Amino acid sequence: MSENNYPGRVTVKRMDNVGIVFEDLDAAVEFFLALGLELEGRTTVEGGWAERIVGLENLKVDIAMVRTPDGHNKLELMSYHSPKAIAGDPEAPVNTLGLRRLLFAVDDIDATLTRLRAHGAELIGEVVQIPGVCRMGYLRGPEGIMIALAEENANG
Repeated sequence: MSENNYPGRVTVKRMDNVGIVFEDLDAAVEFFLALGLELEGRTTVEGGWAERIVGLENLKVDIAMVRTPDGHNKLELMSYHSPKAIAGDPEAPVNTLGLRRLLFAVDDIDATLTRLRAHGAELIGEVVQIPGVCRMGYLRGPEGIMIALAEENANG
């Protein structure tokens, strides 16, 4: 559909962050710091306005905000004290419905994998050269989160 099919529509200004729920927030933060993201801050949110926004009663959640070094993208990492988080399938394959993975461009995929393996990351398949594009691989991090890493070719 063309843009003209939605006259006068309000457009998105930007995407501010992606929220991810973990049981072990500290392990998640360490994983993303090892990946190269930067910790912006941590806080605990409970009750009041937060309960009304998310539609949960007796809400208490720890939050850590991490950002990419370029400052353009953020992840909101969360761990719920109450109500307790509902477990998903940490082994769900890439063709499972829903949000499946986050992709990060890295300068050295091999060095990044080595750092992340020290934080429990496991390669899902192989690191493969996509001809003329990049080297790419998928891995699982804390609690089964799926991450893709891409190292751009030196020639573009």
